[in-house]
Amino acid sequence: MTQSLVLFQALADATRLRIIALLRQMELSVGELAQVLGQSQPRVSRHLKIMDQAGLISRRKEGNWVFLTLGDRQIIAPALAAMDAWDQEPDTERLADCARLSAVKTVRATEAEDWFEAHAAEWDSLRSLHVPEEEVEAAIRKILAPHPLGRLLDIGTGTGRMIELLGPEAEHAIGVDRSPAMLRLARSKLDENTTVRIDWRQGDLYALPLPAASVDTAVMHQVLHYAQHPGAAIEEAGRVLTPGGRLLIVDFITHDHRELREQAAHAWLGFSNENMRRWLEDAGFENIHTVTLKGQLDVMLWLADRPRHS
Repeated sequence: MTQSLVLFQALADATRLRIIALLRQMELSVGELAQVLGQSQPRVSRHLKIMDQAGLISRRKEGNWVFLTLGDRQIIAPALAAMDAWDQEPDTERLADCARLSAVKTVRATEAEDWFEAHAAEWDSLRSLHVPEEEVEAAIRKILAPHPLGRLLDIGTGTGRMIELLGPEAEHAIGVDRSPAMLRLARSKLDENTTVRIDWRQGDLYALPLPAASVDTAVMHQVLHYAQHPGAAIEEAGRVLTPGGRLLIVDFITHDHRELREQAAHAWLGFSNENMRRWLEDAGFENIHTVTLKGQLDVMLWLADRPRHS
């Protein structure tokens, strides 16, 4: 009863319900929330303190930045279900919030896209600055080796290195990237490769230009730390995988190299194993296997299966 009382008290405010609706769409900083809500940061922070105490939100601190997302699924899921059931009529204030949130998304996406366009030619060397790439690629080959790759999808393909590495073992390879400059480089580098059929497609990792259940193996190599909403990207990868298909995520483990946010457009300073497992499980994946590689920045490989039966 005590927890129920705390939760209902925390939810009994229009601004806090607006915050939940916004965080349901993507992780936001305190400043971005204040911008979307049209309120001062101290006022928003007071609301966030109440929500934090009730377990409705989770905080992630990176230097001077504080990022917010929804809290533990066991606590937040019933609240979301109630909101969906009770809020049947359109809410003009929340519609306005969504419009302002779109502006925040656009700014983030434009900044990231500009960075990728400017650094496309040096992408492979930039990606290798912090981790010995040979060790990472050997671990990728090893963790995927027990099963055929089948139809391979490289999400955020960049210059196509994962297709270059794994394509010869696949039936068919697809490289998807949002950046035209990256795709141009990938094509120029790999289109002479006659050992595998490769399709290059421009597209977003939140809305892959592929039908459901159309690939057998999907790879996200050093991609998710650029994503504003990693959980949504993982869900979208799950959509295009066949039953029994596999998703491999390769990325940094949580670190404190804050300069990468400004210098290399990183949205996340790595990921904890706990967070990644939660996103994978929420997206319906199972049999999660991990490999940790130590380096200047530690890297982890997460391999998970799409269930064969729903």
